[in-house]
Amino acid sequence: MSVKAIVGANWGDEGKGKITDVLAQDADIVVRFQGGANAGHTIINHYGRFALHLLPSGVFSENITNVIGNGVAFHIPSFVKELASIEAQGVPAPKILVSDRVQLLMPYHILQDSYEEARLAGKAFGSTKSGIAPFYSDKYAKIGIQAAELFDEEALREKVENICTIKNALFVHLYHQESLKADEIMQTLTEYREAIAPYLADTGAFLTEALRAGKTVLVEGQLGSLKDPDQGIYPMVTSSHTTAAFAAVGAAFPPYELKDIVTVTKAYSSAVGAGEFVSEILDETEAEELRKRGGDKGEYGATTGRPRRVGWFDAVATRYGCRVQGSTEVALTVLDALGYLDEIPVCTGYELDGKVIDYFPVTPLLKRCKPVLTVLPGWKEDIRGITRYEELPENCRKYVEFIEKEIGVPITMVSNGPGREELIYRKK
Repeated sequence: MSVKAIVGANWGDEGKGKITDVLAQDADIVVRFQGGANAGHTIINHYGRFALHLLPSGVFSENITNVIGNGVAFHIPSFVKELASIEAQGVPAPKILVSDRVQLLMPYHILQDSYEEARLAGKAFGSTKSGIAPFYSDKYAKIGIQAAELFDEEALREKVENICTIKNALFVHLYHQESLKADEIMQTLTEYREAIAPYLADTGAFLTEALRAGKTVLVEGQLGSLKDPDQGIYPMVTSSHTTAAFAAVGAAFPPYELKDIVTVTKAYSSAVGAGEFVSEILDETEAEELRKRGGDKGEYGATTGRPRRVGWFDAVATRYGCRVQGSTEVALTVLDALGYLDEIPVCTGYELDGKVIDYFPVTPLLKRCKPVLTVLPGWKEDIRGITRYEELPENCRKYVEFIEKEIGVPITMVSNGPGREELIYRKK
């Protein structure tokens, strides 16, 4: 068998967790390949409502092996807490493997993230202060700590002392905070080693053998195309690659195995944090109405609880997001939230310096763009409970088909509610 990726087309929060949860029913393995506990996937099933941050979305199925790949920013306390939380809600203990090459997000990464945001003040990036940027900076500066290194105490001590030398130059002299202590970090790492030792494995070898044996693998990404540090709205991006192409690196499987890329997008737009958002609804009353109706509990971040910025569906951004993902099919989510509207605007172009463009430009140009809206008639009807595409109201189907034509990728799934069963399938 081959690998299927589930990734986001936009700014994140597209509903990837639900789509992974549904498709995982037919999978053998589900893998997280990038990002950390700085964003969440909301999933509703017969066990209850969950906001997963580090755990793969296959943890609710006993037949699935869940893998945390080497590309993840692995915060062990969050992993332990999240695992205990789902088991406390009645979920059977899931099968989990953690890559022995995964690197550890440390307490000092979280401190550094907070200190840097405070230093930047009004020019801050709107970080979740989860330590993600300092973590990936350390990884590529070669002062990160790989899980496998926990078992060589002498070499680990030498690395920790070097980390303290580098970090304390920042903590003491730039941030004017207390210095890091090597003994304290070593004690933390001893606790981490004991917590994760039972889960560690050569997950790259495991996935390669599983694929040879014909197993079905789903890989799920965090955030979306527009938050990728190369392809997104730089610098207001995350610090790991959010595109499906990175899955082969972050999960460690042969790249030719990736055959199907399901890209998820909402029937409108939403974003958490700062950054360019051309189709944003600027009228707060209008925005709050959509925000309250979105998702199962409104448009508020699964990790931060912050109100999400909301806007009309952005065909320009989504078409671009699908292109950089290499989308083979699209899942359209939260369509049910729009049933209250008489008319529904769709952003079909950008006005840039007096000219209308249909492509997604680089950030300096994006800052000058204004939305060009096409208004479609609403359907003024609750579509929850509908299970067949043909039973949707005519204007609702026209809306879906308009979006499909604009983005140029087949919409094969339409989500009309937060529950696992509230999903309508369409042919490619």
